[in-house]
Amino acid sequence: MQAHPWVTDGLVAGAFALLTLLSLASHLVPIPDLDLPPPWLLILLGAIGTAVVLLRRRLPWQAFAAAVALMLVSFPIDSPLQPAALLITVYALGAYQSSRAAWLGFAIGSAAGMVDALLKTFSDGWRDESIDAGGDLALWFNIAVPFTVLLLVSTLLGNNVGGRARYVAAILDRAAQLGRERDQQAEIASARERERIAREMHDVIAHSLSVMIALAEGAAATPDQARSRDAIAAVAETGRRTLAEVRRLLARVRSDDEGPADARAPQPRAEDLPELVGEFGRAGLPVRLRVSGDPRPDAALGLTVYRIVQESLTNALRHARGVTRVDVRVEWRDDAVSILVEDDGLAVAVSEGGRGLLGMRERAALYGGTAEIGPREPRGWRVSVLLREGEAS
Repeated sequence: MQAHPWVTDGLVAGAFALLTLLSLASHLVPIPDLDLPPPWLLILLGAIGTAVVLLRRRLPWQAFAAAVALMLVSFPIDSPLQPAALLITVYALGAYQSSRAAWLGFAIGSAAGMVDALLKTFSDGWRDESIDAGGDLALWFNIAVPFTVLLLVSTLLGNNVGGRARYVAAILDRAAQLGRERDQQAEIASARERERIAREMHDVIAHSLSVMIALAEGAAATPDQARSRDAIAAVAETGRRTLAEVRRLLARVRSDDEGPADARAPQPRAEDLPELVGEFGRAGLPVRLRVSGDPRPDAALGLTVYRIVQESLTNALRHARGVTRVDVRVEWRDDAVSILVEDDGLAVAVSEGGRGLLGMRERAALYGGTAEIGPREPRGWRVSVLLREGEAS
């Protein structure tokens, strides 16, 4: 368990207070021929060092620079406060900044330590006139090397603690990023599912309403009550079937346990095309169906064929005028399915942005196929779709 920053800062402040007391303890037992700094100066150094190390977390570079300057300025004073402040701030660079900052601080701190040792070597308070140049070098070595070793240890400790903290932070950040990506993928999948359900709903409702409107108009226009009753009965049957299919489609967004029993009814298949064509025929659309080849057992492919024919006939019933014949040809080839729906009516412009045409193009693209939709010469509308079996994406 990691200690609270306030606890750590309190311990650091206590350590500097202890070092200050140890420095002042030399004044209690005077030592002959030892020039001691005044107590107020030691207390001032302790206060400055404490302020420096307390800033190491928020301002690591500023605290490090202050520690370096403090050690160089107060080189005549033999006190552990200055090197301790520099060791702690170098540790802070590795713990709170980066490994590169720690090693840069180590290099600067080592250079400052060597300069401090050099100043102390040739200072009057440190230098003994009786020793030669070799003795001066030994004194410099005895001051600079231990400090450099301690600075290296402090740098390694800071790198170790900071590296572990940065590694954990990177893992947590990556986990959060993966969580966001997972949520985004779930949202994209939900949007695609809603789009698919909306496309299915459009096909079902647009087809059924077109048939029901045509049957109702026919029932209102005919004086034959028997035919009128048959047409109204066909309207009711179409409405019931549409309601059941809408319930089945809406139940897909719920779990299987929550869905009603009729929600699991089978989807339309390519084998249901004759029934679909007959329904449009009863609605007054002269449709002729020709199917060649053997339908595949692929349920998804059969549903795609059914929906494309359904949407094409719905558009012919809703938008075309003066239709005398609608030809529907479905050809099951070895590796593809060809769908052709042509009528001879006066075509009314259909928006290319409509969900029906877009749905047909998307269904064709799903199977790596093509969809050519538009008016034909000299009159009429043509829908030609090619689905490549085995290329569903």
